[in-house]
Amino acid sequence: MKSTSYTVALDPSSRWAELVAWGPSGIEDGPSVFSNAGSVHFITEADAAPAEYAPLGLRPFSGADVSVRGGSWWRFDSASHDGDLRLTFVDEVARLRAVLCYRPVPETDVLTRWVEFTNSGASTLEFDRLGSAGVCVPTVSGARLTYLTGQWSQEFTRRSVLLPAGGFRMESRFGVPGHAHVPWLAVQDASGGPAWGVSLEWPGSWEISADVEPSGLTRVRAGRLPSPGPVLLEPGGSLVTPAVALASSVDGLSGLASVWHDYDRVLAGARWQRPRPVLYNSWEATGFDVQGAAQLELAKRAADLGVELFVVDDGWFTGRDDDTGGLGDWTPSEASFDGDFGAFVSSVRELGLEFGLWVEPEAVSPKSELYASHPDWVYRIDGRPATLVRNQLLLDLGLPAVVSFIKSTLDVLLYTYPISYLKWDMNRPPTERGRPGAPLADLDAEHVAGYLSVLDHLRATHPHVTIEACAGGGGRTDLATVARTDVVWPSDNTGPVDRLAIQDGFLLMHAPHLMSSWVTDSPGVFDPRPRSLRFRFVTAMAGVLGIGADLSRWSPEQHAEAASLVSLYKSIRSVIHHGVARVLHGPSAPTAATQYTSEDGDTVVVLAWSTGSLTGAPLVPGRSSRVRLSVGAHASYVDESGARYSGAHLKYAGLPFDWTADHDADVVILRRQGSETGSTKVGEPVG
Repeated sequence: MKSTSYTVALDPSSRWAELVAWGPSGIEDGPSVFSNAGSVHFITEADAAPAEYAPLGLRPFSGADVSVRGGSWWRFDSASHDGDLRLTFVDEVARLRAVLCYRPVPETDVLTRWVEFTNSGASTLEFDRLGSAGVCVPTVSGARLTYLTGQWSQEFTRRSVLLPAGGFRMESRFGVPGHAHVPWLAVQDASGGPAWGVSLEWPGSWEISADVEPSGLTRVRAGRLPSPGPVLLEPGGSLVTPAVALASSVDGLSGLASVWHDYDRVLAGARWQRPRPVLYNSWEATGFDVQGAAQLELAKRAADLGVELFVVDDGWFTGRDDDTGGLGDWTPSEASFDGDFGAFVSSVRELGLEFGLWVEPEAVSPKSELYASHPDWVYRIDGRPATLVRNQLLLDLGLPAVVSFIKSTLDVLLYTYPISYLKWDMNRPPTERGRPGAPLADLDAEHVAGYLSVLDHLRATHPHVTIEACAGGGGRTDLATVARTDVVWPSDNTGPVDRLAIQDGFLLMHAPHLMSSWVTDSPGVFDPRPRSLRFRFVTAMAGVLGIGADLSRWSPEQHAEAASLVSLYKSIRSVIHHGVARVLHGPSAPTAATQYTSEDGDTVVVLAWSTGSLTGAPLVPGRSSRVRLSVGAHASYVDESGARYSGAHLKYAGLPFDWTADHDADVVILRRQGSETGSTKVGEPVG
């Protein structure tokens, strides 16, 4: 890892591995902060230990990481270290072999962990709990847990709870990570300070728990949630848990966010370097009423603004006049495009725009031709009624025929038409989670495997296509999905004030180059509160800029202002996507602000929004609102107007903002002048 050490050792009895040190490099050189210095009473030695991973038989009271029916007790067998550290434990009675796997991620402060199980016996093993890792954090006065919660249209709400003792738990049984919680957790001591984080690489059902144990340590467990369960491991079979990513930073939550941003970029490989185009999406303008002429008119207006990509959302395919039909029949509705969908796509591209489509490959409408031909392809329980959610059913991606159909259907679209962007949506969780003839199938894991197989196919076969991940908004934003997609739709809520809160939480977990955000009309679907066009644009500039408004209703003045703001965004896009992002003030502050610093430190971009009372009103006394920046104190900076600031002023006094009714958001671009002479560096913590 870049600057982090993670040290483990065997306990004296060789029955489990335990954590010795986790933090900045060198922290392992000294007595372990995790060591138990006292006697153990009324619990087992494993319950008191900072165990890395233990079965219920060894850790019966304080929380085990894996539970096998009939119990399991194991001992250390062997170790290997060839890039990955692999610690093997064996239960000779149950004939279970468990390999704890550790992989440091180069150029980041992230370590990934998972477990590989093998059944070498003659009996089937049943897993009721199937964690990926247990990890301890050296809290002293209790734990401060930061997590992201909400519901549909209110995803990624940042919350924190002080946990002096006892436990905390989050989970999803939706077959996707869900809107209520995301599989991500940050832990600090109750007094603040350094932060440690876990994030699960799993797009299915999951659980994360944290317990402040009697010793004072906080132990976090993360893994998939067997659904419907139990998970069976047949004789001779193998089973691999999802990877869980572990991160730490001495710079608290802001530093931890930077670690996660680095990891997102590593997961994407070279893909993250390519520019994310400014897009226009037609959904809020036209809904299901997709007609070629009207779409082309919107595309012309979008092109005039400087938009680079036009995406036709739901309603472009056969039978899709409303949400009751069409899903599964992914053939363009030629009648909606004057009999020639290909000519329509060409007309859009002749405007200088790339072309994209919305798809929902996992869903099927009961009124569709696909369902009429293959009613056996959906999740169902014989003799029980099917539950419709959004008037649709969910395909069983554990069936090879279904996965093959989805791959071939998307291939036909992408080979037939010059499509460079797919918005992959998923608008319902599984309800009747069953498959006739396979009552003990591991349906959650099989669906995940099918879903990831399709994404891997798209990446390998159509590498030029940009893929946006969406699940009714932000319902599927896990690391496994992020590794295979290019942008993420955080929420269906595009109201600018709500979006500030959503984006504040999102940027704790993910990097800006993943965060798709739209400018929509005001008042809009979710937010009747009036906000200027500039406010809405600056909000959407915080990640990957998109526009979803009805451009046919905009005045010439709005078009001109929007074109200017799109141009401004393009000039700072590389800094926003490739630089260091840091939320300085959240949406609850009078001035919310996010800072982006270029990789070389020479450019600082500050996006700021007025969320409180006006500060520069001419009729009453007042002072400018100030935002202290994360810059080097010994540098100097100049903004676009020529105003000069010392780094010390920006760092300790703050960048001033004077808000008025006509000026409620701002973009400030600062250029560093010369080199710093002191020891402080751009991007260091504020204060």
